[in-house]
Amino acid sequence: IVAVGALLTVARLGEAFLLLRAADAGVAVALTPSVLLAMNVAYALTAYPMGRLSDRIGRWRILGMGVMCLVVAHGALALATDIWLVLAASVLWGVHLGATQGLVATLVADAAGAELRGTAFGIFHLATGVSLLIGGVLAGAVWSSFGAPAAFLAGGAVALLSLVAIFISPKSA
Repeated sequence: IVAVGALLTVARLGEAFLLLRAADAGVAVALTPSVLLAMNVAYALTAYPMGRLSDRIGRWRILGMGVMCLVVAHGALALATDIWLVLAASVLWGVHLGATQGLVATLVADAAGAELRGTAFGIFHLATGVSLLIGGVLAGAVWSSFGAPAAFLAGGAVALLSLVAIFISPKSA
């Protein structure tokens, strides 16, 4: 679970890249906050329903669906040339967050015994924190060397790897 969460965090790149992509796609500076607004509204509107749905059909299925949203969002951001595609991708990014953020934490809690839950969360957050740093550095290097589309295509490729990891992971929770 920690490995899947860490790999998924590398794929996520970080929300700052959404703002950079919006600017790179020609979105006016005054409108760039709308990108994070769209993402956060989608996140807020989907987190509870995704959590409820995961209780009915399984956490790993919803996690996989959320990662598929991230893959599509990365593809859209790689192709984005205007505010509308950037906003649509940001909404998908938010849906991804709504489907994955709480679920990965729940999987950690489900897998850890009550006496080790604090340790499990500490290890999980250490791994995802390091992964976020690694993902950001790698995305920045790819962006600087090959451009924004390449950075999002690379992020999408890592998201696909995390999707494979979800499907091959032992489903202990």
